[in-house]
Amino acid sequence: MSHHYQLRVQYEDTDMAGIVYHANYLRFIERARSDWVRNLGNDQNAMRDAGFVWVVRKIEADYLATAKFEDILDVETDLVSVSGVRLTMLQTVKRAGTEIFRASVMVVCMNQAGKPVRLPAEIRALMQ
Repeated sequence: MSHHYQLRVQYEDTDMAGIVYHANYLRFIERARSDWVRNLGNDQNAMRDAGFVWVVRKIEADYLATAKFEDILDVETDLVSVSGVRLTMLQTVKRAGTEIFRASVMVVCMNQAGKPVRLPAEIRALMQ
């Protein structure tokens, strides 16, 4: 199950050297994850109202090449594993088909008290 999210690098995304500032890749992959779960049918507002939210637990990132102002980037999200309490995804950012950034992202479901909880069955079913 691959999800693709496309974006154009804006001037505000770049640093003084004119390349995408490293922290902005995390913003790009966050937008892609949000779009992915929305497209799966997971209403994050309804989930929050029910007392649960997604929280990033761990990210391992590799910066492979640079992107610049006006580049068109494709963020690909692939589900690697689903357990009772967490999802692990591989997210890659490509420019013109060339991989320039890669991250392994683990997210967990937490309750309002900030404690990890089992993924609700209806959410796990969306990921199957």
